[in-house]
Amino acid sequence: MIVAIDGPAGSGKSSVSKKVASMLNFLYIDTGAMYRALTFYAIKNNIDINNEKALELAAKEIKIDFLPLSPSLDGRGVGEGEQYTQKVLLNEMDVTIDIRTPLVNQYVSPVSAYPSVREIMVKHQRELAQTHKNVILEGRDIGTVVFPYAEKKFFLIASLEERAKRRLKEQLERGFNLNLEDVKKELASRDEYDSTRKVAPLKPAADAIIIDTTDLTFDQVVKKIVSLCEA
Repeated sequence: MIVAIDGPAGSGKSSVSKKVASMLNFLYIDTGAMYRALTFYAIKNNIDINNEKALELAAKEIKIDFLPLSPSLDGRGVGEGEQYTQKVLLNEMDVTIDIRTPLVNQYVSPVSAYPSVREIMVKHQRELAQTHKNVILEGRDIGTVVFPYAEKKFFLIASLEERAKRRLKEQLERGFNLNLEDVKKELASRDEYDSTRKVAPLKPAADAIIIDTTDLTFDQVVKKIVSLCEA
């Protein structure tokens, strides 16, 4: 079974996808982390973010891998943070923390909007999924572009205020000094960019199940998705 979980930043799709994957014993593939890894690689190697050809070549030459999910060692519980962690490897180097910085946040949307870059990344994502029987992929266009034939499709949403609070808490825990208004502006900007881009815009698939997580607990969202997948 292929399960697609899409949604905007801060909607809870990453933590929910990890928990659901663990409960169903599925392979978890964070497609957004792949674009983040490429963005980090470009920044580190002084590749012009506005040069699509250069980014396309970089996407072809880098290797991105995921290690299996493992229990978080920081002691935080479900609903308060990530219960499961997954290391992201870029050319066999652990970049799990590096790809979540504010600088990467700033540039990942334009990098992921290039058609040639997305074509290469989608190919990588399909290759990963094809080697496993059961997978959960989360991102922004999994149910519409990457796997339009996925057996289960979910689209998580939440109010901007709630998403900003979640993202701020996450960034503060990682040591970044931000404020709520700045995070709200960043999320609103990303929403606008991702929803209006010409290639693979952020939108729910016609047959996706939309779940508003604003007033739901983490466990409620997970339980709903798991029960629908098992059904």
